[in-house]
Amino acid sequence: MTNTAMIWPVIAQVLLVYIVYGLMGKRRFGAVRQGTARARDFLIPSVEPETSATVARNLTNQFELPVLFTLVCTLLYVTDGVSILTVSVAWLFVLSRYGHAFVHVTSNRLMLRHRLFVAGFFLNALLWLLLAIHIV
Repeated sequence: MTNTAMIWPVIAQVLLVYIVYGLMGKRRFGAVRQGTARARDFLIPSVEPETSATVARNLTNQFELPVLFTLVCTLLYVTDGVSILTVSVAWLFVLSRYGHAFVHVTSNRLMLRHRLFVAGFFLNALLWLLLAIHIV
């Protein structure tokens, strides 16, 4: 397997960030058009309508655990640690993040969202473990 195979899950994760940005903009503009918010309300996120606040919170989530994911994928790439196992785990992580984001910005069912987060957490930890094993 070539090292470049590890780049595609990272690109998919970055795409998710752009999707969430787009959704946040759409919901914020929609709130202003519907009269449930004023444009200046978005200066202080605490007064944001719930429909866009959940998306804004999800966007924050995209710069937490996924940052560690991007770093571990980069390190696996530069150390020639890419394998079918690491790429598979990376894709599973990305799927967990898409699932987490979807639940967060739609039903926001906490237990399901939590399960998806925990799955991603352990998949990310597994990537770091695989990197450590590779380096040793």
